[in-house]
Amino acid sequence: MAQATLDFSIEPHSNLVADDVRASLLADPGFGRVFTDHMVTIRHSIDKGWHDAKVTARAPIPMDPAASVLHYAQEIFEGMKAYRLADGSTALFRPEENARRFRESAVRMAMPELPEDLFLKSVRRIVEIDRDWIPASEGGALYLRPFMFASEVFLGVRPAHEYLYVVIASSVGAYFKGGAKAISIWVSQDYSRAAPGGTGAAKCGGNYAASLVAQAQATEKGCDQVAFLDAAERRWVEELGGMNLFFVFEDGTIVTPPLTGTILPGITRDSILTLARDQGLDVREEPYSFEDWRADAESGRLLETFACGTAAVVTPVGTVRFAGGEFEIGSGQAGQLTERMRQALTSIQRGVAPDPYSWVKRLS
Repeated sequence: MAQATLDFSIEPHSNLVADDVRASLLADPGFGRVFTDHMVTIRHSIDKGWHDAKVTARAPIPMDPAASVLHYAQEIFEGMKAYRLADGSTALFRPEENARRFRESAVRMAMPELPEDLFLKSVRRIVEIDRDWIPASEGGALYLRPFMFASEVFLGVRPAHEYLYVVIASSVGAYFKGGAKAISIWVSQDYSRAAPGGTGAAKCGGNYAASLVAQAQATEKGCDQVAFLDAAERRWVEELGGMNLFFVFEDGTIVTPPLTGTILPGITRDSILTLARDQGLDVREEPYSFEDWRADAESGRLLETFACGTAAVVTPVGTVRFAGGEFEIGSGQAGQLTERMRQALTSIQRGVAPDPYSWVKRLS
C-alpha cells in the first residue's frame, strides 16, 4: 500500500468538551489559546517509513529527555486555516501549497518528506471531526498547525531516524486586537532573521526563535511587530517576524522583496501577487532598501505599506520606528489598495466572491 494512502484509525474521544463550554470559548477565542478536541499523528522510522496514522483525543505527547528535537532542533511546521463558507460548508484555502512548502521545509532540515496527499488527508481529517470548533463570528476560523519533529532518542549530530508528525487545531479570531487597524513596526538593526544559505525559506521553529529577541525589543519600543533587514549589508528590507511585506507607490507600482532563500515564500504573499497582477497592477519582486523606505514615505512617493500572512491575512502598516526616529506611512491608516487586497482575498476565502483560481477546497 502506498504511504500516501495510509488509512487513519479513529480512537474515540472519551471526554468531548461540552457544547455549552465550547460555545463560551468560541465567543471570544483570541488567537492560539483555544484548542479543539482532537489531533492527528503519523509516525516515521527509517525501517517502516510512514505508518501508524491516527486521529485521537488531543493530549500531551510523551517525550524522552534525549529526544533528538530537544538537542538538535529538527522541527518544521505549517500554518493554515479552515473556514466556514456562506452556505455553511467548510473549506481550506490553497492547502496543496502548504503541503508543498512542508515537504520543501523537510528537505532543507534533512527530515523525511511527508507525501503531499498524506498531508492533505491529515488536515482534512481533523477539520471533518472538529468542524464544530469553527467560530461563527466574522473573521473566525479554525487555525491548523501541522508539525513534525525528530523523536528518536539519541545524542549525536546527524539526522534522526524517527519522527512524529502531528496536526492540532485552534479556534481563532483576529490575529491583532482591534482587527485590521494599522500596526506599528520596529526595524531591527541589531538582529537578523536569516542569512544566505541558511534556513530562511524553511518554516522551522529556529527561525522564529531567532526573531524573538528582536520582537521583544519591538514590544519595548511600543511596536506591534519587528521588521528585519538582510544579514549581509543590514540595508535591504526582508520581512517581519511572521509576515511578508508589500509597498505601494503613488504611480501605482507595488513592490515586495524577492524570494532569494532568506525569506519565507508566503502563500498569502503569492495569492496577493496573483490578484494584483490580474487587476492590471504593476507588481515587482525586487530589493527595497530601508533608506528608500524612509525617504519615499517622507516624500509622499510611498502611499501604503502592508504585511500579509495566514494568521493576520492583510494588515496595514501605519508607523515605522527605528533607532534614529520614526516615520509614518501615508495617513498612518489603512490605504485603499491594502483594503482592496484584503477584501478581494478574504471574499474568495469565505466563498462570497468567485474563485477563478480554484484556491478554495470544499470539504463538506
